[in-house]
Amino acid sequence: YSLQTNEYSNINNCSSSVSKFILLGFSYTWEIQIFLFSVFSGTYILTLTGNLCIICAVMWDHQLQTPMYILLANFSFLEIWFITSTVPNMLANFLSETNTISVSGCFLQFYFFFSLGTTETFFLSAMAFDRYLAICRPLHYPTVMTVQRCIRTGAGCWVCGFLYFLLPIYLISQLPFCCPNTIDHFLCDPGPLIKLACVPAPATEIICAIYNSVLIFTTLVFIISSYTLVIRAVLKVPSTEGRHKAFSTCGSHLAVVSLFYGSIMVVYVSPTAGNPAGIQKYVTLSYSVLTPLFNPLIYSLRNKEMKVALRKKLSSHIFKSRKTDHTP
Repeated sequence: YSLQTNEYSNINNCSSSVSKFILLGFSYTWEIQIFLFSVFSGTYILTLTGNLCIICAVMWDHQLQTPMYILLANFSFLEIWFITSTVPNMLANFLSETNTISVSGCFLQFYFFFSLGTTETFFLSAMAFDRYLAICRPLHYPTVMTVQRCIRTGAGCWVCGFLYFLLPIYLISQLPFCCPNTIDHFLCDPGPLIKLACVPAPATEIICAIYNSVLIFTTLVFIISSYTLVIRAVLKVPSTEGRHKAFSTCGSHLAVVSLFYGSIMVVYVSPTAGNPAGIQKYVTLSYSVLTPLFNPLIYSLRNKEMKVALRKKLSSHIFKSRKTDHTP
């Protein structure tokens, strides 16, 4: 009985003193840690560069200031912050021996990572709807999707994205946490956090699963429905070149959607059941780091108008610099 009392006392002391968590991240030898640091640093820089190029191209070229490109610029801005919510901390942990994060810092990262991910699902839906209107309702498109309405749509995506997960995050933050305060992940994720709770939290777990499922499946069905209607309309286009261009665009967009949604369904539809921590880490890595890297290439930099705008601006800068150099 005294042994049980001591164990209970230790747990209570531990739960009351937990002020930080330990993120295990990717536990390898020092040489591999340095290699991973180099790889993810390069990925982070490339992601920032690619997405900034898209934002600058839309800002510089007035011909690109249309609803489709305004949504793309917003999406690129979102991807910059989405990858920034996880990668800098992960890079710091590669070079650190402690890998600790405060409880408040953990939940702040949790909030921004999930809010930005939620905003991404809304922007993917808005972009799919924009393509549906442009291809299936071309005559109504200029009046339905005006620049002002596009800006309001983008603002709605941001606001809804940052409001959607407030309740699950609040419920998890109210749980008492026990030692060991170790999270087998490279970021603060709901599944590992719920497992660290001193008491079972089935209601919180169910609410998280419901929120995740509703968000994922409603937006995914909307996106698939939009692209299905687009493909049906494209099949009726008599021009082979027009069909090929439309299929190429839709195929690229659907590839991004498949990578992003496939990953988040594996991890978040049932956040604590049946998914080993190692698998969760690598699947999370695929959509939190790789999709922000690929999105500029797939959505915009393969786009002819975007490449022309970037070349034009780059050429003008080179011309100005040469002119300055030759000025006596």
